Amino acid sequence: MKIRAARGLGFTLVELLVVLTLLSLMVLAMASAFRTVAQSQERVDNKLTQIEDYRLAVGFIRDTLGRISARRQVRGMDEKTSSYLFAGATDVVAWVGVMPARYGSGGRHFFRLGLEKVEGQTRLVLRFVPWAPDAAAFPDWAAADSRILADEVQALSMRYENDREEPPAWGVGWADPTQLPGRIAIDIATVAGDWPTLVIPLYKLPLTDGSNEDFSVGGGRRR
Repeated sequence: MKIRAARGLGFTLVELLVVLTLLSLMVLAMASAFRTVAQSQERVDNKLTQIEDYRLAVGFIRDTLGRISARRQVRGMDEKTSSYLFAGATDVVAWVGVMPARYGSGGRHFFRLGLEKVEGQTRLVLRFVPWAPDAAAFPDWAAADSRILADEVQALSMRYENDREEPPAWGVGWADPTQLPGRIAIDIATVAGDWPTLVIPLYKLPLTDGSNEDFSVGGGRRR
């Protein structure tokens, strides 16, 4: 009788299997939860990285494109040829502006913003070369310094505002040889998502006056 009572206090094989199954389910649930947390943290980190990259790229574009030289260049008699060192197309823009000192070498530079294939990937690239006062054309961009502003770019489009019209009119390219656009709107689509439209007013550098025929230095005027 004592032996039978001792056996009655143990676990059957079925009960052990049930307990082991429940423990396995709990471990799987915990592992799944940890994996979800890790994936969520990775997504948050990636999103924060994208936001920071976007902030830096937008700041760089605004700082360089927002200050543009309106100094006229000596050109031929062709009225269709712009006398400004500015070229605006739907997918690329080139200009003369100022490189902020915090980005390295300050002063006036030639700039070009557009898409390029870099290591098999389409990227948004800003190229720049120190400006030469006697330059009558843009430099060889292939030999210029460059900075990648965005990776995995799917599309880039630019629009230009003619602020002399009332109301101001927007176009996909700039072909007016007698003036510069008032603002540029830039749309960028990346694999990670579309950027908000960047609308950048073009502030004419203080060294140029409204006529663009000459430029002023220290309050005086030089031709």
